Amino acid sequence: MLEMFSCPQAVAVIGASRDKDKLGHGVLSNIIEHGYPGQVYPINPKADEILGLKCYPSVLDVPDPIDLAVMVIPNKYVSAALEECGQKGVKGVVIISAGFREAGLEGVRMERELVAIAKRHGMRLIGPNCLGVIDTICPLDASFAAGMPPQGKIAFMSQSGALCTAILDWALAAEIGFSRFVSLGNKADVDEVDLLAAWEDDPHSTVILTYIEGLSEGREFMEVARRVTRRIPVIAVKSGSTDAGSRAVSSHTGSLAGSARAYESAFRQSGVLRAESIQHLFDYSLAFAYQPVLRGGRIAIVTNAGGPGVMATDALEREGLSLASLSHETIDFLRDNLPAAANIYNPIDVLGDAPTDRYALALEAALKEEGVNGVIVILTPQVMTRIEETAEAVGRIAAGYDKPVLGCFMGEARVRAGIKVLNQHRIPNYSFPERAVGALKAMLDYRRWLDRPPLEIEEFDVDRERVKGIFDQVRADGRQTIGDAEARDVMQAYGIRIPASKLATSAEEAVEFAEEIGYPLVMKITSPDILHKTDIGGVKLGLSDATDVRDAFDLLVYRATRYMPDAEIWGCLVQEMVRGGKEVIVGMNCDPQFGPLMMFGLGGIYVEALKDVAFRIAPFSRQEAQEMIREIRSCSLLKGVRGERPSDIEAIVDTLLRLSQLVTDFPEIMEMDINPLIVFEAGRGVVGVDMRLVLAA
Repeated sequence: MLEMFSCPQAVAVIGASRDKDKLGHGVLSNIIEHGYPGQVYPINPKADEILGLKCYPSVLDVPDPIDLAVMVIPNKYVSAALEECGQKGVKGVVIISAGFREAGLEGVRMERELVAIAKRHGMRLIGPNCLGVIDTICPLDASFAAGMPPQGKIAFMSQSGALCTAILDWALAAEIGFSRFVSLGNKADVDEVDLLAAWEDDPHSTVILTYIEGLSEGREFMEVARRVTRRIPVIAVKSGSTDAGSRAVSSHTGSLAGSARAYESAFRQSGVLRAESIQHLFDYSLAFAYQPVLRGGRIAIVTNAGGPGVMATDALEREGLSLASLSHETIDFLRDNLPAAANIYNPIDVLGDAPTDRYALALEAALKEEGVNGVIVILTPQVMTRIEETAEAVGRIAAGYDKPVLGCFMGEARVRAGIKVLNQHRIPNYSFPERAVGALKAMLDYRRWLDRPPLEIEEFDVDRERVKGIFDQVRADGRQTIGDAEARDVMQAYGIRIPASKLATSAEEAVEFAEEIGYPLVMKITSPDILHKTDIGGVKLGLSDATDVRDAFDLLVYRATRYMPDAEIWGCLVQEMVRGGKEVIVGMNCDPQFGPLMMFGLGGIYVEALKDVAFRIAPFSRQEAQEMIREIRSCSLLKGVRGERPSDIEAIVDTLLRLSQLVTDFPEIMEMDINPLIVFEAGRGVVGVDMRLVLAA
């Protein structure tokens, strides 16, 4: 699909230069020096020859077809050159030139013009404002990076060109290989979604890495990533993960949601592994690039030092993995063949004086063990340690088993040669046990993703027309907010049980409704302008007779007109008082990139203070709804503590799925809360007590 960027038959460098200090010279030099086998055409109207190659004034003057053009010219000349590429029939263009969207409004206009030209001619663009592209399989280095990485199994894309240069330099020093390496720049055309789809079936890559600053098509990214990650692991670093400067919102969900929450949910729901740093990104990638996928969380540790073995054990427990239990046969074998002082259980401590054959014996015993899914080999450099020979043995033995083996040769100067041997055998090495365990955790997360059933969205029998009518009336009134009185009908239309209630416009009418519903009661001020009633004292609980109801009506109206004199007051909602059960909250905030971001947590007035909530992007499956509930720290309260009966968790799941359908059916819903949703004992269901919505303008 994007072959023109990985294996073009002919490349033109527009802006090629004889001046060694200019990018046009560096790009051309990289293409030639790093072994590109196709035809190369320097384009420069002021030169006849550069680096031994004939120059042409324009791509239109090149007599042969051109698959790829690389532009390194001032931004004001790019559109004209791109038009010539279109006329020539060039298939792909890498625009290294800067000064477009990142430079201001005029740059935005210029960038849009480039996209229009490319679409008109059926070309694809990478950039502008990028480092270029590198493909070690072709090979092709159409970039201005210093140095070409060795060939490997890692495909990498990044929005940041500067980060690319740093990673390439690190990779050269660490002898880390790549298959594809693409700097996306401004992503005027080709973006992460395009590359994910292009690399899905790449036989030369076993893992895809991406550095993301932002996604413009979040839902499309999720759709493609959900498919691609079934075939190849995708690991992402998302920068800008804090929510400083978030827009003002009126709902609890809106105040708790944000960019970080949305990306975290999107990655989780599409199988993308989230790395918290560049170090984690490459820690994980090396494990996937070099080793078989982990099949379970039972890990063996082979070490020549007790302290690091304990550190690795602690890290395993923190990350949700476990020490594998060794069989009696394995324990007896180790007892018969290791020194008496050695630890024959797990971690297997071969002692500080361990020669190579002792390491080899323990590692092979661990790998043969059926209950072991993976092994960490820890080595600390001691006087008698045969570092290179041990690394050689680890690589040789690991190659005979379909289980991941990770090295943890700790230190720097003395272990450097051993780490080089491990790299040659495709054994990733980690400086500290915690990093090795982190890589295994990523592998286990990916295994669990592969074991998940395909996404299945449930559809409920609901009354969409009823909700559409409510929304149409709200818009006709010139409003965006929907308070509890109208929202009751929305909940009913989607099968969510609500307490008996009626809207009273006078104190006498309130008493009349109270007698119909029965005491005790709740009364709430009702106004399209007042979303958070408790903030102005707009709720009265436990009303037990007509006098209470009259007094409450007058008091609530008084408070509303005093604190919000411009608010339109509809009256007071007289509502059945729901007793018993636990309060939870279910809500949604519409994320600009991914759409409806659903939230679940403990409800009431403390939800923002406690922030014990979980998020998913709608629509989602029943399994994902169940996981939302299990994720909150206070889930044990819903399961029942100290003899309490468990809450009706399945009714919560059902409510989450119905609301997921609601916000999917009506994408104009920007914010929504049901707070509280009262959940009763198992089998007794839930009741939505208070709901509010905000529609798009």
